Amino acid sequence: MSESKDGKCPVDHSQFIQKEETNIVGKCPVMHGGNTSTDKSVMDWWPKALNLDILHQHDTKTNPLKADFNYQEELKKLDVEALKKDVHNLMTDSQEWWPADWGHYGGLMIRMAWHSAGTYRTADGRGGGGTGNQRFAPLNSWPDNVNLDKARRLLWPIKKKYGNKVSWADLIILAGTIAYENMGLKTFGFAFGREDIWHPEQDIYWGAEKEWLAPSDNRYESLENPATMENPLAAVQMGLIYVNPEGVNGVPDPLKTAEQVRETFKRMAMNDEETVALTAGGHTVGKTHGNGDASVLGPDPESAGVEEQGLGWANPNKSGKGRYTVTSGLEGAWTSEPTKWDNGFFEMLFKHEWELRKSPAGALQWEPKTIKEEDKPVDVEDFSIRHNPMMTDADMAMKVDPIYKEISLKFMNDFDAFSDAFARAWFKLTHRDMGPKSCYFGPDVPQEDLIWQDPIPAGKKEYNVDAVKEKITASGLSISEMVATAWDSARTFRGSDKRGGANGARIRLAPQKDWEGNEPEKLTKVLAVLEPIAADFGISIADTIVLAGNVGVELAAKNAGLNITVPFTTGRGDATQEMTDVESFEPLEPVADGFRNWLKKDYIVSPEELLLDRTQLMGLTAPEMTILLGGMRVMGTNYDAAKHGVFTNNVGALSNDFFVTLTDMGYAWEPLENGLYNIRCKKTGTVKFTATRVDLVFGSNSVLRSYAEFYAQDDNKEQFVHDFVKAWVKVMNADRFDLK
Repeated sequence: MSESKDGKCPVDHSQFIQKEETNIVGKCPVMHGGNTSTDKSVMDWWPKALNLDILHQHDTKTNPLKADFNYQEELKKLDVEALKKDVHNLMTDSQEWWPADWGHYGGLMIRMAWHSAGTYRTADGRGGGGTGNQRFAPLNSWPDNVNLDKARRLLWPIKKKYGNKVSWADLIILAGTIAYENMGLKTFGFAFGREDIWHPEQDIYWGAEKEWLAPSDNRYESLENPATMENPLAAVQMGLIYVNPEGVNGVPDPLKTAEQVRETFKRMAMNDEETVALTAGGHTVGKTHGNGDASVLGPDPESAGVEEQGLGWANPNKSGKGRYTVTSGLEGAWTSEPTKWDNGFFEMLFKHEWELRKSPAGALQWEPKTIKEEDKPVDVEDFSIRHNPMMTDADMAMKVDPIYKEISLKFMNDFDAFSDAFARAWFKLTHRDMGPKSCYFGPDVPQEDLIWQDPIPAGKKEYNVDAVKEKITASGLSISEMVATAWDSARTFRGSDKRGGANGARIRLAPQKDWEGNEPEKLTKVLAVLEPIAADFGISIADTIVLAGNVGVELAAKNAGLNITVPFTTGRGDATQEMTDVESFEPLEPVADGFRNWLKKDYIVSPEELLLDRTQLMGLTAPEMTILLGGMRVMGTNYDAAKHGVFTNNVGALSNDFFVTLTDMGYAWEPLENGLYNIRCKKTGTVKFTATRVDLVFGSNSVLRSYAEFYAQDDNKEQFVHDFVKAWVKVMNADRFDLK
């Protein structure tokens, strides 16, 4: 039970109170806020406290599937052809409760799939259609997603039929792809393999605005320069997938809109040609909906009453459906035959002169100054009636921007080139966040390797691992050099879009070899030692780098009095420079690494918050973060050999000294400048160590301190080493999807 919008108690008190004449006594028996409210937390009392919730996402307690559920195994049981046939049939099998435009659900299903995949952004790899997150808030209730709740509900009978053998994430994207096929496009392919989440992804930052569709000014340092949009955002306003269809902040100007389109699509990994193909291809079919008063629509799904059963935006405008549907507020189709894949978008765009008009809902849109009756699209219900086509401001940008115009004219004169470009761009849009091809499943997976898939050749699996380790041990490399290099190679992994990681050894290629955080000079020295070893054994440099890190950890454990073997799996391959899209890897460059106590520069965001973000992207938990950071400190792996946080007199030993020192009440912690601290012995007054905020947060934050105290215990010295090894292996194997 949640509170009503006016902040009053939603419970009818009359049934819980006792009356004595005119005096009311008693209290509401419902505990307000703590048990029921979604906008209150016990931590609201301390707004500046470090919030670890980002590391607790997708807790297994929210997942109703069995612990041993394996989606890849379930997919093997899926009758793919039967499923595709059912989705094809759905396209023209209208249901009375939500009629299809022109009897075809294609436009609706494409928009659903597009808006699912289109939230992806390259800066942090978050968003996208890979998790089925469109089912949950905030996406299920975004203004740009009006009526997509109907599209998902139309798919429910199919999901119910195939059950766990197909995820919502896969089904949503499949529906959009099948819609294009059904209307005549030869698609590039399709891959299953997206696994569902089971609660909202609260770790994704969608913007600081507190109201839907707030003016985009605050997202930019300068609205005149779209490149200054706040990272990691890609959409121009809160609640939009891309750009405002009416123009920048709702003011039509196709040239200005073109600048925003270019930046937004760039942040979604699309170049100019892909942008034109997607814009035109997305608007070759379907229509916009604005034949009514948008202000009378009911609340979004997350705000609607229980009787709506998860649906939102109830429309009292006549039937509220069909020709009276209100979605974006714009009204009309782009082409003469909006259920057919053709070149109608470009022909319509360039054949006519356009002028600004208002839709019935009052939205600004472009319509032809003059147009023949037979060139107009027919009404969605009564095919004897024809209406003007329309264009958004972004559509007009394809005609007025010089670069977009040149590409558009090329596509208009070569329909096959347009169809191929769109099919490839659609595949990229809907698969960009799935990771490497080893994550793909199904009969329609394209054989062609695409550079945006970050291809990596298979590595050698059978060789004498112990012999390689002996050679590495005798190489003269230090523990810190071996561990830090392996870490730097693996830390690029992002669970958000499954990019980066140690496989491929791209740390030796541009742009990674030149990243400041990888200490290029030291990296060159280490690679000069490891590359000949890899060549001698005929194995990948990727395997050799990870093995060297393992050797370093084993030697550090031995220095702490424990003989251990770090688990290792062979088979990593080496990517080449030709396999590496330098520009697309630039967003993976770390700007901070708390595990190595490094900041590229000072940021508004605190170092400890940057640590949490990196930890979450790497797929680590709060305990794993604690273990790894403490171990990395005592092994001396700090950036540029800095001593901050190295709370030990035995550097190079994998001990629990970091936690012992941190929890020792015999020390005083003295703030200095630039976020540094002295650790001073209370008895002698001498400075024993120095630290950063990232070090001290493990003693100041109550949750992190509980972990630090656990590993500082005398009886947990050995467990610390074993837990470190387990977390280390998780990082080294994070991108080994062939093992999962």
